[in-house]
Amino acid sequence: MTLNCDHIDDLPSVARHIIKWLGGPKVVLVDGEMGAGKTTLISAICREMDVVDEVSSPTFSLVNEYHNVKGDSIFHFDLYRIKDESEALDIGIEEYFDSNQFCFVEWPDRIPSLLPLKFSRVDIKVDDGKRIFSLS
Repeated sequence: MTLNCDHIDDLPSVARHIIKWLGGPKVVLVDGEMGAGKTTLISAICREMDVVDEVSSPTFSLVNEYHNVKGDSIFHFDLYRIKDESEALDIGIEEYFDSNQFCFVEWPDRIPSLLPLKFSRVDIKVDDGKRIFSLS
């Protein structure tokens, strides 16, 4: 499935479509070039999931935990700065993936051998200032 976003005002609609599309796997890999809008998309998805916390990039902490109005946890990973997979193991990434809570992972290519067998994937491409979201 592919979704197009011509303007930032379209992002809430895109986020709602992605949430409806998300099926079984709660680990969601969000990939795209630097500046493609990974954190912006995750923020929009969290708003649509009724997250009550401020959503921001976990660039330095590697993981942020947010809560929705029901009290469910949602985890947001930014793995851009890790040097090797051992850093992800040190924060207990496998336990997060096994938590049955939504885990949104930016820069998943940094931990190829740690990814669960089942996951959802959102690839973001930028074309002439517009975003194209490919869901798989």
